[in-house]
Amino acid sequence: MDTSLKAFLEGGPADLPDRIVGITPPGVELRLPFRGGYEHFQATARHRDTPHGRLPVYRWSRRSATPD
Repeated sequence: MDTSLKAFLEGGPADLPDRIVGITPPGVELRLPFRGGYEHFQATARHRDTPHGRLPVYRWSRRSATPD
């Protein structure tokens, strides 16, 4: 299975709907819309074994508001 375009999300809101998400391109900060704002995740050097294979770990870094 090609896991190069997926990542495991660590931290952030406990009720995020998915912890395994698509990434494009790998290594760039993720900004995911959630509850009227954005959750930001940064790439780490770590990996995690998941049901989808061994994936890079992205760690939650902050929340921002949506632009008006």
